[in-house]
Amino acid sequence: MSDTTLLPPLRAVVVDDEPLARQRLSALLSRIDSPLVTVVAELGDAGAALAWFEDHPGQADVCFLDIQMPGPDGLRLADKLGGLEASPQIVFVTAHAEHALKAFELQALDYLTKPVRRDRLQQAVERCQRLRGPARPVAASSAAGEPALMVRERDRLIRVPVVDILYLKAELKYVTVRTATHTHLIDDSLSDIEARLGAAFIRVHRNALVARAALLSLERRDDPDGGEGWAVQVRGTGEWLSVSRRQAPLVREALNAR
Repeated sequence: MSDTTLLPPLRAVVVDDEPLARQRLSALLSRIDSPLVTVVAELGDAGAALAWFEDHPGQADVCFLDIQMPGPDGLRLADKLGGLEASPQIVFVTAHAEHALKAFELQALDYLTKPVRRDRLQQAVERCQRLRGPARPVAASSAAGEPALMVRERDRLIRVPVVDILYLKAELKYVTVRTATHTHLIDDSLSDIEARLGAAFIRVHRNALVARAALLSLERRDDPDGGEGWAVQVRGTGEWLSVSRRQAPLVREALNAR
């Protein structure tokens, strides 16, 4: 039995200016079996949320937070919550993927796009469960100050700075995260990761993202099925990744723009 099953339910706060959005997310959280989640508060704006956390120190493990709200937005609230002595984990829930990179600069645990899928919500809750309590790994602290992906290996979490990532490639049920020195596996979908990483990466194929800074050259090369196709060489690896015909012009444009 996993030791996380011995922990009490996660205490969650839902912050969204749309009542129906709050209700839907709370309902989804109530259907998660393991780990169990208890919604301890639903709030409609940043001011009310900040007041609640100040009045209830240490009484919530995670805040599911919308970004665009009247008054102070979710990014400003997350920044203020990070300064509290008993700060919660932050999971942004928003329809606006363009805020992803800023969200991770604020050390958000996860970034979910609306409409939220139950499986992605489950992943976010499981991450929070692994990081909760006084045993939270140093890799998840806000001291690092730069966006990163959290990678689980064996019984520990590893922080992989986004600036170190050369490419990501979806293979079977996992995504390979390649740096100059290591290869990691994560179980997120490539589309969700793409939303978090923003414009620093370019999709070269339906199964691969490459850091723009790691693009070395684009050439016509034989594909594994014996046909002729495009491939991009990734700086620092000597590896070639297939490029779809549709993405080849975008990759060429990215190379010419440097």
